[in-house]
Amino acid sequence: MNHFTYKDGRLHAEGVPLAEIAARVGTPFYCYSTATLVRHYGVFADALRAAGLDATICFALKANSNVAVVRTLARLGAGADVVSEGEMRLALAAGVPAGRIVFSGVGKTRRELEFAVAQGIMQINVESEPELLALSEIAARRGVRMPIALRVNPDVDAGTHAKITTGRKENKFGIEWTRAHEVFRLARALPGIEVMAVACHIGSQLTEVAPFRAAFHRIRDLVAILRADGFDIRRLDLGGGLGVPYEDDEAPPSPAEYADAIATTLGDLGCRIVLEPGRLLVGNAGILVSQVIYVKEGATRTFVVVDAAMNDLMRPALYEAHHDIQPVTEPPAEAPVAPVDVVGPVCETGDTFARQRPLPPLAAGDLVVFRTAGAYGASMASTYNSRPLVPEVLVDGGRFAVVRARPTYEDMLALENLPDWLS
Repeated sequence: MNHFTYKDGRLHAEGVPLAEIAARVGTPFYCYSTATLVRHYGVFADALRAAGLDATICFALKANSNVAVVRTLARLGAGADVVSEGEMRLALAAGVPAGRIVFSGVGKTRRELEFAVAQGIMQINVESEPELLALSEIAARRGVRMPIALRVNPDVDAGTHAKITTGRKENKFGIEWTRAHEVFRLARALPGIEVMAVACHIGSQLTEVAPFRAAFHRIRDLVAILRADGFDIRRLDLGGGLGVPYEDDEAPPSPAEYADAIATTLGDLGCRIVLEPGRLLVGNAGILVSQVIYVKEGATRTFVVVDAAMNDLMRPALYEAHHDIQPVTEPPAEAPVAPVDVVGPVCETGDTFARQRPLPPLAAGDLVVFRTAGAYGASMASTYNSRPLVPEVLVDGGRFAVVRARPTYEDMLALENLPDWLS
């Protein structure tokens, strides 16, 4: 469910007409709904409670790193799952307590580890022996024992896109599950390390619950082995990955089904559960609004050229991902539809949002929205072709605010410097 609906023939974000925002802000822009964020967090948290799970929800900032979005979720009780020092600083600035921050990622630098230890965050998810040794040295030098989880790679195929699966043995993430006990023993012997958790994350946009169950069973077996060896495993970090529907015929597992999979496989272990949803919370809480520049008749097809581009929303170019496209002005029920290619202005054939998508008639100046763009939209955007990053807007009821401004060309040029020999 989301709060982007037609009212009196105009698409609204909660109580605000999108055309009104476009007139004030310009296009393209991202728009987020507070009501949808609140609802999604509540449904997820309620499902965990109903399943009897003692759980901490740490929003995965990689999905959407807008400070206002993160603060909205933090006020609801969310912690943060971060994968860089930048994301950690952003989470802290948004009001997430350090004690609710988990630091994940396969390539943490020594500087980033030092910052995490200094902040006293809840947990670092360690993904390799070299990282473990570096962290121990850093923490011991500060006279602390850093709480960690070892991220285990369970060699489970998540059944999702190859570029977003993370739990197979050929993926770069985590420690092979058959070696996990050995690495846990190494961690226990190190002076700056407090081993307290097992972590696992098998991928993103999962549309079935079976891969989760397979991974959870392997984690359960590992916990039994570790406890028999005297390890005090108190937390299980199960990552995120639950999918959202991008198309009408998609029906990913509900939060209740996901919670049941956790409860029935791991619920009797007495561990606190840490979960790191990203897309699930913000995916359909956000849209990208764009304007049609031209409708171009090609030799074999019609192209609708819009002012958003692949640098603003990378998912279609990167993952062949589907996003529903709707006009901001509601078409009549009897309006004809025809297949068109919706493309952006970037000089790449890959700058294509949809091929042969059935849409009602569109003309230059019309506004359209790309649905379910709240996750991995703005957070993956770039300035390719020297295009400014698009602004982000947060709506709350009948009010809205620009929560990240569009930089000017002067702002962008101010970041550049000429060397002395070119001055």
